[in-house]
Amino acid sequence: MNPIDFTVNQLKRAAAIRERIEALNKDLRGILGTSATSGAAPKKKRTMSASVKRKIAAAQKTRWANLRRAKSATRSVKHAKKAKKKTMSRATKAKLSAKLKAYWAVKKAGKK
Repeated sequence: MNPIDFTVNQLKRAAAIRERIEALNKDLRGILGTSATSGAAPKKKRTMSASVKRKIAAAQKTRWANLRRAKSATRSVKHAKKAKKKTMSRATKAKLSAKLKAYWAVKKAGKK
């Protein structure tokens, strides 16, 4: 129903009924001991027992320990890869050294 279609008397009657309902709700909240100003009941604060807190703490410590263990394992694998060095044979080193000596000799000769 559209509120525009109501008559003035119907609107006045609806307003009076609403006021009575609000007054009765206020009385009911007063009887039940809840706050009269708020429309909803006050929220209870959640609490945990000490044993539950200890269980949660132990579980979290275990999770962190597993995470650290997993990180150290991946680190050791990464370091193992870094530790491997490419090796050159003595002959290859000698060839490279000779090429570099020739290169720098040409460079130095060009500057003077």
